[in-house]
Amino acid sequence: MSDPLAAARLAPPTPGQLRKLMAAERLRPRRSLSQNFLTDPAALDAIVEAAELHRGDRVVEIGPGLGVLTRRLLAAGASVLAVELDARLAAWLRRELAAVPGFELLEADALLIHPRECFPGEPFKLVANIPYHITSPLLHAFLEGERPPELTVLLVQREVAERVASPPGGMSYLSVFVQNVADAEVAAHVPAAAFEPAPKVDSAVLRLRSRRDPPIPAGDARDPFYRIVQAGFRQRRKQLHNGLGRELPLPGGALDEALGACEIDPARRPQTLSVDEWACLARRLTPLLGDDRRGRRLESA
Repeated sequence: MSDPLAAARLAPPTPGQLRKLMAAERLRPRRSLSQNFLTDPAALDAIVEAAELHRGDRVVEIGPGLGVLTRRLLAAGASVLAVELDARLAAWLRRELAAVPGFELLEADALLIHPRECFPGEPFKLVANIPYHITSPLLHAFLEGERPPELTVLLVQREVAERVASPPGGMSYLSVFVQNVADAEVAAHVPAAAFEPAPKVDSAVLRLRSRRDPPIPAGDARDPFYRIVQAGFRQRRKQLHNGLGRELPLPGGALDEALGACEIDPARRPQTLSVDEWACLARRLTPLLGDDRRGRRLESA
């Protein structure tokens, strides 16, 4: 077999080449798994550049598919743990890349693994072209806890990427959750035509750099923080004083006192608050919250 990392094999296939390959291997994109295969070299370059790869990096890749991105990660000298749910594609990857040093394949659902199982005791990056429908749960699974990736680079739906990286004014629950633990930015935009089959929406490369000192660190303070932010966004069209006052079981006057201490105008709306402002509110309100646990982690924004 030819070198799987030869220069000629590091470019993605054209749409025509991809269709021929899929037909020869009796493969078909599975809509249920949001399988859209990258065929644009510029988009692939944008992901690799955003990942800031160095020889010896440890990288978790979710949904490697036919290994287009995997080859580039390995060629850069990274060790790659590729997590693939589709048994047919996993079999293809084993044939193609099993002999490459640094390549490991885990045939599993990425949402059922824990970051502590990935390169135990070592820092790692999360770099992937992920199925759109798992974006929010995947971010929760990998960014929560005491050992998030040091750098996360994901090719996701453009609207979601821009929402995650939004400044105050366009914030959502997902924005607050992510920006509490990472500095977020949109590194590149990718048109729908960069995929085969082409999705109905454009994509973007989202880069998340882990924060060393999150405003709300991992531990017992996180759950009430999420609860307070969720309460705010359940009433996103209302002013904070009215929305949070309606959603949270607080003693009389406590909310006004907390808003004043954090220098937050009670007439503002949830989407205008920064992560630091939400954190300030959470630190003041958490000791006053009752035992009502009806709040749930939102999976979309």
